[in-house]
Amino acid sequence: MFNNPEQFASATKTLFDLQMQTFNALASKAVQGVEQVVALNLATARQSLENSLETGRQLSQAQDPKAAIDTLSSRVQPGVTEAAAYGDQLKEIIGDIKSEFEQAADTHLAEAKNTLSALIYDVTQNVKPGQENAVEIIKAAIENAFKGYEQVTQSTREAMRRVEEQVERATDQLKAAQSQQAPH
Repeated sequence: MFNNPEQFASATKTLFDLQMQTFNALASKAVQGVEQVVALNLATARQSLENSLETGRQLSQAQDPKAAIDTLSSRVQPGVTEAAAYGDQLKEIIGDIKSEFEQAADTHLAEAKNTLSALIYDVTQNVKPGQENAVEIIKAAIENAFKGYEQVTQSTREAMRRVEEQVERATDQLKAAQSQQAPH
């Protein structure tokens, strides 16, 4: 068991530091992903505004109602194509975020496992008679902390999988609409 309280405090601090590093890494990845999505949304909004202005200009120059309808009709297919491209880009960003989350989580999970294994080893060394129950309590606390850590990692993976599924579904719907709009 720990020879003095400083050893236990040091081990506990190491575990806490690992958890904070993981949280910071995942939060950083999330912020980067949000930045990418915001940049994509701004670019898409800018392009949409430019297209709307151009369509408005063309409509204002239309000589008759048929020309105006033709102008509007000519904008449907490019609009669907742009929406599908947006979905593809969003899907790529989400996929990258998911990959980076999983890599960061796996790295930190491996570090945590190694640290916990060393901590459990330290706890079980030099156990004095009568301290077995205390050792079991400490081991259980350490194992429970690690299980909580694994649960957070698993929940993060599940959330990313769900987001990816939703983006995939939306992209598929846009592509289906695009194929329906395509001239036959």
